[in-house]
Amino acid sequence: MQFAAIFDMDGTLFQTNKILGPSLKRTFEILRSEGSWTGDTPLATYQRIMGVPLTVVWETLLPKHPEHIRRQTDQLFLECLNQEIKEGKGQLFPHVMETLSTIKKLGISIFIASNGLERYLKEICSYFGLNEYVTDIYSVERSSKGSKTDLVRMLLKDYQIEKAILIGDRKSDIEAAKENGLVAVGCQFGFAAENELKDADILIADFLELQTYISKGY
Repeated sequence: MQFAAIFDMDGTLFQTNKILGPSLKRTFEILRSEGSWTGDTPLATYQRIMGVPLTVVWETLLPKHPEHIRRQTDQLFLECLNQEIKEGKGQLFPHVMETLSTIKKLGISIFIASNGLERYLKEICSYFGLNEYVTDIYSVERSSKGSKTDLVRMLLKDYQIEKAILIGDRKSDIEAAKENGLVAVGCQFGFAAENELKDADILIADFLELQTYISKGY
């Protein structure tokens, strides 16, 4: 039986808040310079919905803008995020690398399933050396439904995985685990609002707790 540990990226492995504000600010500065935006950068609104697919992000932040402006903003934001990562301004959460190393040594396959775009996820993995541990990256772009649940279902089928844990910081991660019959691990250090992770099987305050749990043979 093949075991797997499936990780979300933003707010789980990666401290997105380190680059989110500057990237969003850069993006909206450009929109203002082009006359496509007035007012402040809607950072607080984005932080509340962090973790949803980017199509939903731009529908929320740019509700009155035409679709082509949203698509342009999407690409612009991706470039700004990747630039922040390349400039060394991003960070993984504490103990991520040693946790991934521990999991791999136990013979457990490691995957990433995220609502982030593929180029962004690959940039993080490349910069921080996660490719040494990660078997495959499943971006929301792989799912025609744009759903974390559907994305995880696809991953399980592709790799014929029969048992897995899913580690994430948002309700969509917990739902994706439950709807696919997986153990749901909720990260209390991410973007989750109060009670958002109440249906998780396990709650962790840091990755040392995850190492302990996995080492006991989840």
